[in-house]
Amino acid sequence: MLIGIPAILGPELLFTLRSMGHGDEIALVDGNYPAHEHGRRLIRADGIELIEMLDAILQVMPVDDFVEQALFRYVVKGDPAHLEPVHHEMTEVCARRVPGFDIAALDTTAFYTRVRNAHTVVATSEPRLYANIVIRKGVVRPKEQERS
Repeated sequence: MLIGIPAILGPELLFTLRSMGHGDEIALVDGNYPAHEHGRRLIRADGIELIEMLDAILQVMPVDDFVEQALFRYVVKGDPAHLEPVHHEMTEVCARRVPGFDIAALDTTAFYTRVRNAHTVVATSEPRLYANIVIRKGVVRPKEQERS
């Protein structure tokens, strides 16, 4: 156990988050997602739901502010405007942890491609459908270079 780090971030995931560089992406996917097939590196988070994992990761990992979009979600039935309750929850967590970032909606092909190219896929036990998000890692700036 460590002080100040969410307990659900186990050793393998902490190692992975620390190993990722600026611009690397991590995908958090629901229990129905073909994670084993799509993940170059796969971390199982059995028994953990997506929102809890998203909140924990965003407590320790910066999001890329050098690009226009750094957060991506899966589109529901081809309609980018349609939001499931889990998408509202994702938005709430992101607004609290990384204010100023919108979550871009990607169609199936674009989302699957992004996940296949991700540094790591974290397979949660989230039972809700379409509960998938990709996060692009940012940088930790020296104190004197922090953005306001």
